[in-house]
Amino acid sequence: MLIAQLTDTHIKPAGRLAYRRVDTETCLRRAVAHVAGLEPRPDVVLITGDLVDAGHPEEYALLRSILEDLPKPYYLIPGNHDERRALASGFPDHSYLPRDGEFLHYVVDGHELRLIGLDTIIPGQPGGEMCPKRAGWLDARLTEAPDRPTLLFMHHPPFRTGIEHMDAMRLADEDRFAALVRRHPQVVRVLCGHVHRAIQAPFAGTTASIAPSTAHQVALDLRPQGPSAFMLEPPGFQLHLYEQGTGLVTHTAAIGDFDGPYPFFDEGALID
Repeated sequence: MLIAQLTDTHIKPAGRLAYRRVDTETCLRRAVAHVAGLEPRPDVVLITGDLVDAGHPEEYALLRSILEDLPKPYYLIPGNHDERRALASGFPDHSYLPRDGEFLHYVVDGHELRLIGLDTIIPGQPGGEMCPKRAGWLDARLTEAPDRPTLLFMHHPPFRTGIEHMDAMRLADEDRFAALVRRHPQVVRVLCGHVHRAIQAPFAGTTASIAPSTAHQVALDLRPQGPSAFMLEPPGFQLHLYEQGTGLVTHTAAIGDFDGPYPFFDEGALID
């Protein structure tokens, strides 16, 4: 099973730049074209939050139009820049998104991996949480299928990255979440966004990982009290390949046009 993960697309109204510098619309159009041209094509695409920049309906309308050429199915979860009801209203045909209740949690069966999308947002705040109500829902979903390899995907990472200004807005109650995941060894990975960098860490008997943004990246600054800043590094995404017996193998890819590919060998001889 091949899964593409896009994240932190931060779509603004047409013609508007993020932070006066980043053309997130053009960045996402390039990302969609790149993923649509992959061979083999992904079986599913996961988009792990901060889909738009301010949670406005016009932003979701533009996002939807950009995603039209993305391989189907694709699944959305909210990030701290999103607004739950506007997101659900903007994608009325995405039946996996709950139309009632407090959170946009859901389960997708029918693939080689069971997919569970988690809503970690706290409206009006940059950080996230796995409150007792959300944790109870997830525990029940994992308990009902203990033998199914399961992939969790969410916006806020449940671990420290060393980038202090982002760590201050990670998942607040990571210990509760870690204890829950540890009770369910069928969880093969926890996929996250939010930090705009490719990062991974051991977590609760499995691995938690973060994909790079399709637009701008957070500056890699591990100094104590390093400033909040972003870089116009190459945008990227991740491909997660799942095979029984191997597990989940992740590749981080840059989006853009680059020279190559060039062969290593010419008529069987290594090119020097």
